[in-house]
Amino acid sequence: MKKYFEYGENEMNHLRKKDKKLGEIIDRFGVINCEINPDLFSSLVKSVVGQQISAKAAETVNRRLYELSKMNAERLYELPKEEIKACGMSMIKAGYIKNIAEASALKSVDFDSLPLKTDDEIIKELTAIKGVGIWTVEMLLIFSLMRPNVVSYGDLAIRRGMMNLYGLKELPKEKFERYKKRYSPYGSIASLYLWELSH
Repeated sequence: MKKYFEYGENEMNHLRKKDKKLGEIIDRFGVINCEINPDLFSSLVKSVVGQQISAKAAETVNRRLYELSKMNAERLYELPKEEIKACGMSMIKAGYIKNIAEASALKSVDFDSLPLKTDDEIIKELTAIKGVGIWTVEMLLIFSLMRPNVVSYGDLAIRRGMMNLYGLKELPKEKFERYKKRYSPYGSIASLYLWELSH
C-alpha cells in the first residue's frame, strides 16, 4: 500500500499566515500527494542511484538492482562491484552503493535507530558514508522519515521554485536562509510546493 507525506490544514494555514505568496500557491495546488518510502536502506540506495540521471533511467537501474539483490544490505555487500555496475551505473556509483550496504551489514550505521535521532544527527551519521552527501540525506528526511522542516539549499529545483515564487533573478544563500526560517517549522511542506513551482 502506498504511503504519502502526511500534512493538512494546520500546516497549510501556518504557511499561509507566514507567507502570502506561498499561501496563494497552496490554495492553487491544494494538498500535494507525495509518495514516501519508509524503508531507509532502500531509499538511500535509490537516492544515490538517482543522482545525475533521469527519473526513467533511475527506475530501470533500481528495478535491475532489486532483481539482483532484493535491496537486501547483506546481499548487496557480498556482491562484486562489477555486478552492481552491470545494473546500469558507473563503477564509482556502484562503489557508493557497496559502501551503504557495508555500513548497514556491518552495523556501523544502525538504520533501525535512525528514526529516533534528530535531523542533524542523521545527516552527520549518514554523510560519514563515502558517496552520501547532505542533499541525499535531506531527501531521505523528507521522503522516508516525513521530517517536517527540511528545505534543501543543495536542491536546484527548490531554489528555482523559490526564485519563481518571489520573482528573483538570483538567490544568495542569506536570502534563501531567510525564507527557510519563515517556513519553519513546516519547511518540508513548503518544499513540496516549491518543487511544483520549479517546472
